[in-house]
Amino acid sequence: MARLEVGYLLPTRDQTVRGEHAPRRLIAQARRAEELGLDSVWAGDSPVTRPRADPLLLMAAVAETTERIALGTAVLLPALRHPILLAHQLATLDRLSEGRLIAGMGGGFPNPDTEAQFTAVGVDFARRISRLEESIDAMRRLWSGEEVSHQGKHFSFDGVRLTPPPYRPGGPPIWLAGSGGPALRRVARLADGWLPYPPESTTYAEERRTIGRAAPARTVTPALYATLCLDEDPYKARQRLRSIIEPYYNAPLERIEQIQAMFAGTPRQAADWLHGYAEAGARHVVIRLATDDHDQGLEEFAERVLPLLRGLE
Repeated sequence: MARLEVGYLLPTRDQTVRGEHAPRRLIAQARRAEELGLDSVWAGDSPVTRPRADPLLLMAAVAETTERIALGTAVLLPALRHPILLAHQLATLDRLSEGRLIAGMGGGFPNPDTEAQFTAVGVDFARRISRLEESIDAMRRLWSGEEVSHQGKHFSFDGVRLTPPPYRPGGPPIWLAGSGGPALRRVARLADGWLPYPPESTTYAEERRTIGRAAPARTVTPALYATLCLDEDPYKARQRLRSIIEPYYNAPLERIEQIQAMFAGTPRQAADWLHGYAEAGARHVVIRLATDDHDQGLEEFAERVLPLLRGLE
């Protein structure tokens, strides 16, 4: 089996839920993740619906205090922004990190709270997917270093050249979230990577095959976004998962776990659960820890789960 890369989601939203606003602590956690041997650190994006620290500003600081670890967004919402400004930010961040950036992107989950976020910034929620696709096309052209003119459904501009260019020619890889037919076709057509969170590894395997059939000549990195709650007592792990996830989403755990990959149990059981996704084709997992102490949780994950995942290589 090919090497399974393992990433850590910085708890930007968890800080906000607890009323804590300490970005320097997040930066320290990113440094520690690198020291512990993880492959990537990630930050989510939601300025209004589930507010947290801005992911691009946070990752700029992380880029300056780390050396090896990849930096990702899980996931950024390009449709909330103008592509010239976002392309400029991402190119600068890619250069700061010397090519370590992964631009994870999505359209925004269809629910009233997410729609309210788009309304607050003056973007038509119903057109967010079309806007996302056009933004990706425009940003990739802007990352070419050439002068770009664009006339589209959502954006029009003439004679724009971005400086500085991204560190990597063509810009950072774009990983798209999403499951289901239209999202998978979009991944096959536009993305360098796929970052979904299906609750079952069997679903993951089938959707990965769908992408492969739709894009046989392209290489799309198969990744996974997964939530873990660890405890030697699976019942306690389940109760803690509930106490953390329900305030995070303002929704019952049972509803969220029907949509997202979530696991509560012992470290050994968690590794076995993730092994199922690795067997289904996942090559990069982004771990969100459901814990009351994220410093301790990161240490526990690195000590008790990461070696078991490394054993899959």
